[in-house]
Amino acid sequence: MPSYKILFLDIDGTILRPDHTIEQSTIEAVSQVQEKGIEVFLATGRPLHEIREIGETLKINSFIGYNGAYAVHKNNDILKEKIEGEMIQYFLKTAEENGHEAILYTNKKNVLTSLDSEILTEFIEYFHLRHNVLYSSEFLHDILGVSLVNVGEKEQEKYEKWGGIHLSPVNVGGFKEHAYDVIRDKVNKGYAVEKVLQVLGISKEEAIAFGDGMNDKEMLAYVGEGFAMGNAQQELFAYAKHKTTDVTDSGIFNGLKSLGLIK
Repeated sequence: MPSYKILFLDIDGTILRPDHTIEQSTIEAVSQVQEKGIEVFLATGRPLHEIREIGETLKINSFIGYNGAYAVHKNNDILKEKIEGEMIQYFLKTAEENGHEAILYTNKKNVLTSLDSEILTEFIEYFHLRHNVLYSSEFLHDILGVSLVNVGEKEQEKYEKWGGIHLSPVNVGGFKEHAYDVIRDKVNKGYAVEKVLQVLGISKEEAIAFGDGMNDKEMLAYVGEGFAMGNAQQELFAYAKHKTTDVTDSGIFNGLKSLGLIK
């Protein structure tokens, strides 16, 4: 059996079920691999200031957030890649011209284009975002990640014209049809995983990852053992070495068991 040293877990649709709870089998699986000395990272599009409670539940204190823009290993920063201000200004202008809304994430705040938007309120409530403020130019050069909402099916190209980025659908609930994360071609979960492995001296063959959305594709393709959840977006399966069961059917547990890591 290969020697595995590190595990990367997406949150929404991978750890968290649609009702925002975590299966007991997932908690048990994480505990078992930690007992074997395997490092465990949460690897998410969410801002790090909003996922500490999930980390505490799973006894995880290493994170990749903002779709790969920020990585922390046991309170030590590994990377922090802010988005250039000109790109943010372009996104904000495009959103305003097309009736879209945006959530811009710094390392401490969720910066909103509106505090009155009903669709933004739904997004905030679903993801339990608490540290919310209205956008002002003081935040322009501190943005690590962006989510766009109320975007039509054929409107993604309005943002992708900037170049070097693509929009990835938010693979949860009622947001799949109109909410997107902005993913940079050169700064994504795969890039962050690569940097983490370099710092920790771990080969990609010794790394495992689980995900369910297209923002996970670079991560799953990079590691030695990439698992797409059974509930994953169909396009993701092409990037994963393995397919496991749904998030509501012990997907993480079953995947790790197939590698002989847990019982």
